Amino acid sequence: MSMNPSRLSLSTLAAALWVGTGSGVLTPTALRAQPAGTAAAAAAPAAPQPDTRAMRSRTKVTVNFVNADVEAVTRAFGAMIERQIAVDPRVKGNITVYSEQPQTIREAYASYLAALRGLGFAMVESAGLLKVVPEADAKLQAGTVVVGEATARADQVLTQIFSLRYENANNLVTVLRPLITANNTINVSPGSNTVVITDYADNLQRLGKIIAALDQPAHTDIEIVPLKHAVAADLAQLVQRLSEASVAGAQAPAPGAAAGAGVTVAADSRSNSLIVRAPNRARLAAALSIIDKLDRPAQGAGPQGNFWVVHLRNADATRLATVLRAAFASTGGATAGSGLGSGSTGSSAPGSTSATPGVGAPGAAATAPITAAAQPTTGGFVQADPATNSLIITAPEPLYRQVRAMIDQLDTRRAQVYIESMIVEVSGDNAADFGFQWQGLIGSRGDTNLIGVGTNFGSSGNLIGLNTGAAAGQINLGEGLNIGLIRNYGGTYALSAIARALQSQTSTNIISTPNLITLDNEEAKFVVGSNVPFVTGQFTNTGTSVANPFQTIERKDVGITLRIKPQIGEGGTVRMTIFQESSSVSDKVAPGTTNAGPTTNKRQIETNVVVDDGGIIVLGGLIEDRFIENKSKIPLLGDLPGVGALFRSESRTKNRTNLMVFLRPVVLRDAPAGDRLSLDRYEQIRSQQMDSQPVPRPMLPLQDSPVLPPLQAPVPAAAPAPGATPPAKP
Repeated sequence: MSMNPSRLSLSTLAAALWVGTGSGVLTPTALRAQPAGTAAAAAAPAAPQPDTRAMRSRTKVTVNFVNADVEAVTRAFGAMIERQIAVDPRVKGNITVYSEQPQTIREAYASYLAALRGLGFAMVESAGLLKVVPEADAKLQAGTVVVGEATARADQVLTQIFSLRYENANNLVTVLRPLITANNTINVSPGSNTVVITDYADNLQRLGKIIAALDQPAHTDIEIVPLKHAVAADLAQLVQRLSEASVAGAQAPAPGAAAGAGVTVAADSRSNSLIVRAPNRARLAAALSIIDKLDRPAQGAGPQGNFWVVHLRNADATRLATVLRAAFASTGGATAGSGLGSGSTGSSAPGSTSATPGVGAPGAAATAPITAAAQPTTGGFVQADPATNSLIITAPEPLYRQVRAMIDQLDTRRAQVYIESMIVEVSGDNAADFGFQWQGLIGSRGDTNLIGVGTNFGSSGNLIGLNTGAAAGQINLGEGLNIGLIRNYGGTYALSAIARALQSQTSTNIISTPNLITLDNEEAKFVVGSNVPFVTGQFTNTGTSVANPFQTIERKDVGITLRIKPQIGEGGTVRMTIFQESSSVSDKVAPGTTNAGPTTNKRQIETNVVVDDGGIIVLGGLIEDRFIENKSKIPLLGDLPGVGALFRSESRTKNRTNLMVFLRPVVLRDAPAGDRLSLDRYEQIRSQQMDSQPVPRPMLPLQDSPVLPPLQAPVPAAAPAPGATPPAKP
C-alpha cells in the first residue's frame, strides 16, 4: 500500500507499515531529497494544519493487499478512516484488495467493502461502531435506519423505510423481493402503507428509484372538457365505448388488472361538460382527440335537424313526457337561447303549416311560446314512445339542450325500499261460570194441592229444560262439571237439583309477516285472505204467479291487506304512508241477524310515519280489554253467607285483544344490495326445505320433498370480437 506521507498522520502511516509487513508493500508516491536544513526544521514543532474529513477522503493512496488476513486488513482500513472496526470471531480467511492506480480513501474503502461482500461478510453500523459480521447476521445487527432518501454508504448493510403514497405496499412486495439479496429481508406495514427493507446501501438506492417509479397515481388528473355543440350525456357513452374499443384492439388487459383502469368519462349536464380521467397522458390525449372530433355542430338543414330521439334508461317515457311538457308550459317557453319568443299564441289559423307549438319553419327560430292552452294532452314538442321507452323531441338545438339537461337529471336510477312487516294479533277470552238450581214439591200423595218450589236462572244446562228433554228422551247437560240429584216423583224420576261449574280459556295468536319491495315514492299493496260472499239482496216467489227466485251476492276480501308508499328522504330516512287492515269472519252471530249473512271483524290502521333506514317502528297496541260479570240470585236468600250459593248463579267473562304492526324499511340503492337481500332470503327458504325432508321409510318409494336448486355463479360475458361495438352501458 502506498500513501502520501505529507497528507497522512504518523499513526495512519505506522499502521499501514505494520499491516504491510509480509502481506503488502508500502510504496510512497512522492519522496524527494530534502535539504540539510529541512530535517532540522522538520524536528521543530510545526504549526497545526487543518485535517478535515473531506481532506482525508480525498487523500490519494495505493493499496496492495494480496491474500492478507481479513482482521489485519480491517484494522488497516480502520486506521485510514479513523474509525474503530470490530471483527466478529466468525469472520476468518484471507482477502485481496489492491489498486493499480492511486485512489482516494473513499474509493479504497469501497473496494474493501466489495471484497468483504464477495467473501460473504458485510459491514454494519450499530451505535456508532462499525462491525464486520457474516452476511446472514447483518440484517439482525444493522443499527442504521434511514427514513426517506438514503445517503451513499457503498456496501454497508442498513435498513430503510419507504413510505408509499399511491401504490399498495403489498403489491410491491412481489416486484421487489427478487431484487433483494437472499440473506436480507423485506417487510410490509399495512397500517401505514410502508415497506421496510434491509439490504446493502447501493441496492437500496436502486430499489428507491424503482419504488418511486411505481408509486404513481392510478389515474391522471381530472380533465374537464366543456362542449360547444354536442350534448354531454350523449357524448359520454360514445367516448367511453370508443376508448375501451381502442384499448381492446391494441392489447388485452393483464390478468388480475384492477377494474376501472381504463378511461373514465362522466357527463356534467349542468355545465354541459365531460369529465375525463385516464391512466396515462397518452390515453387522455386520445380521449380528448375523440371528443374534439365529435363536438361538431349538427349537419344539414331542414326538418331532420329539429327532431331528436332520447332513449331513457330508468324513467318511464310516458310520465316523463307529461312532466316535461308541463314544465316548459309553465315557463311560457321563454328560455334564454331556446329560440322561443315570449309572445302569446292563439288558435292556429286555417292552413297553418306549424303543427307543434313553439317550433317554427325548418331552419328558422320559432316565435310562438309553448302554452298549456295551445298544447293538447297527447301532443306537444315532447312525445313518448312506450314500445322503446324513448322520447321524441321536436325543437331547435338550443331548446333541445335545455330539455336534455332536464332529462339527464330526471332519468336516474331510483332507489328501492324493502319493507319487512310483522302483524301480530293476540287475543284471549277467560270465562268462569258457577251456579246451583233445584226444584221440589211440598205435599204428600193424595193431597189436593201441592206446592212447587225451585230456582231457575235460565243459564246453560237449565234444570227445567233438562227435565223436559229427559221426558222427550234427550238429556243435554251444560258444559263443565254437572252434579245432579234425581228424585222419584210418583213413579217418575226427574232431576231435583243440579250444580254446575265451568271455567274456559281461549287464546288466539295470529302472526303474519308479509314482505314487499317497491320503488321510491311508488305504492305497493299486499293482500292475503279469502274472498267471502255476502248476500246483498234476494227475491222469493210468494204468490201464484210464475217467477224465478234469486239472490244477489257481493264478494269481499277478508284477510290481511297492507298498502305502503315509501319516500326516501335526506340522510336515509324513509317516510311511509301506511294502510293496514286485518279482517276475519266471526264465529259469533249478532242478535237479530241470523239470516243477514256472516259477521266480520276488522282491524284497520291508516297513518304516516318516518323511520330511519334499517330501523324498526311499531304501530297499534291494546285494542280492547273487556270484563263482564253476570250474577243471578234469589233476593235475600242469595245474599246469605254460605248457604246463599244455593240460591244464585254467577258468570264472569274477560276479553283482551292486542294488535301490533312492526315495520322495518331497508333502502336498496343499487343492484348489488338487492342481490344480497334476495340471495339471503333464497338461501333461508332453501335451508328450511332441506331441514324439513321426510324421514326415509322402506315401504314408501317417495323419500324426498322438493327443494330449491342452488344458485349458480353468473357466467362471465364473452369478450367482443375485434371491431365489434360493445353494448351501451346503462
